[in-house]
Amino acid sequence: MTFENVLFDSENGITTITINRPSKLNALNRKTIQELHDAFKAAEEDVNTKVVIVTGSGEKAFVAGADISEFADYSVSQGAELASQGQALLFDYVAHLSTPVIAAVNGFALGGGLELAMSAHFRIASDNARMGLPEVSLGVIPGYGGTQRLPQLVGKGRAFEMIMTAGMINAEQAKDFGLVNHVTNQEELLPLAEKLAGKIMNNSSVAIAAAITAVNAGFEDGENGYDEEITQFGKCFGTADFQEGTQAFLQKRKADFPGK
Repeated sequence: MTFENVLFDSENGITTITINRPSKLNALNRKTIQELHDAFKAAEEDVNTKVVIVTGSGEKAFVAGADISEFADYSVSQGAELASQGQALLFDYVAHLSTPVIAAVNGFALGGGLELAMSAHFRIASDNARMGLPEVSLGVIPGYGGTQRLPQLVGKGRAFEMIMTAGMINAEQAKDFGLVNHVTNQEELLPLAEKLAGKIMNNSSVAIAAAITAVNAGFEDGENGYDEEITQFGKCFGTADFQEGTQAFLQKRKADFPGK
């Protein structure tokens, strides 16, 4: 699969999606957001893809933000439409994929870049990573889910501080805050992501998809996460993966999940 601003590579059950606008520090413009949607959709529909890794090209930036030149002269209605369409097309879309998504944050993840990383199911970072939501320094607020996902991940007080100061935190601070799970050096970032992906792939892809649905439900208005957990738990009993997993455990052998 070929794109202008995105690299797409699938191998051994892992699809790696790389934002590739190095001259713009991988900033998100409309075309890149559309291409990312298409790339994630292709990965989700590929039965051979068990885990998606999203990262940025080069060593400076994951995504340094949105491409401000595209919307500097927008009206109120155009601004609202930009946020609405972007959330639906990419950020909410990624968060609700049934395929696990790991964000490998390699450098700056600012504004829309951090919002994309937060849309992933979890994050790891290189030790040179810097993260922040600087939108208020431009007279606007995060519009791709940042005001909602950041408090969920780091707590309301820390989120307010990051948003109000428009400041950046480093990788170790992000780990302390719970924003990223692991920090490593630049050279080991993708190998670590692939190692984590390998551990995920040892388990039932059907059960993982059910877990994603249940966890997400607990963070959505009008949804009862406990009720969704009960529903998804029950559904697991009707899957071939459950039959294989339980039989493998009882027979003291490694499970060979069919993914059904």
